[in-house]
Amino acid sequence: MLRAGIFGISGYAGQKLVEILLSHPRVAITQGFVSPERGTPEISDIMPRAKNLISLRCENKYDWKKIGEGCDILFLALPHSVSMKLMPEILDLGKKVVDLSADFRFSNLSTYEKWYQKHACPQYLDRFVYGLPEMNRKAISESSTVANPGCYPTSVILAMLPLASGGLMEESVIADSKSGVTGAGRSLKLENIFAECNENMKAYKIGEHRHAPEVEEVLSRASGKNCSLTFVPHLVPFNQGILSTCYARLREPAEAGILQALYEDFYRDEPFVRIMDYGTSPAVKNVLNTNFCDIGIKLVNERLAVVISAIDNLVKGAAGQAVHNMNLMTGMEETLPFFRKM
Repeated sequence: MLRAGIFGISGYAGQKLVEILLSHPRVAITQGFVSPERGTPEISDIMPRAKNLISLRCENKYDWKKIGEGCDILFLALPHSVSMKLMPEILDLGKKVVDLSADFRFSNLSTYEKWYQKHACPQYLDRFVYGLPEMNRKAISESSTVANPGCYPTSVILAMLPLASGGLMEESVIADSKSGVTGAGRSLKLENIFAECNENMKAYKIGEHRHAPEVEEVLSRASGKNCSLTFVPHLVPFNQGILSTCYARLREPAEAGILQALYEDFYRDEPFVRIMDYGTSPAVKNVLNTNFCDIGIKLVNERLAVVISAIDNLVKGAAGQAVHNMNLMTGMEETLPFFRKM
């Protein structure tokens, strides 16, 4: 039985990790950590739906010897900048690590520091593999340290990856994304309270959201060209889910059937990507609480492709993808515990 420790267990992603791992037949949650001001609650105090499913008291201090003796893999569901401050002690333990923050997603240090903050331990950046299984499956399976992608980047990259990898699109991409409120985290913010969100929708951080450079770096790597992204996120009044509508100019005229076949072939062996019938938009409600990414394709004209993706931001965009990465890193069946391949 693989023993898992979860840092940041009280946040939305941390709770979703608990929920998923409780149903995993080959994993036991052995340690959970919260910030000091939360005391040392039982997991079921943080998430009552876990009552009678797990009996484990969370800790608010890091006993690295105890962590090293009690865990085989560590999930870091911590705010950006917190993970990197703990990473020297964590890596000294020699355990497998999946970091859900942005601290180790970028291969370019200057990009990270431009959009986030000064990095506390840049010497570890090259040890982390970008944890998008559909792109880096082999590297993930051979690594002990994985940086989980962001939720918005997961939705946009998966939508654009076949076009980027095939060199079929021009370098400039537009993405219009709508996210549920949990994407903003659990900390109290005026714009996220019910009275502000309900019956409302608005764009925010227009052209300046820090997930954009993550998408640009990955698509540039896939295409071999310098891709740029115009990214406009929106907050919509539901709890979970992201719908991303992406617009890509094509280098050459394309036909609908060929474009559809491209996506079907590219993701044919990917258990968590589902391609809709041509011209059909995916719907957020069909991916909620699943690790699926649903993708729909439509040619507006022979040179303009619209690609729409839907994911659950807490599952495929966070905890579910982290568990998928764990499975690959440890040689387990990669679809556990979501479903077994027939």
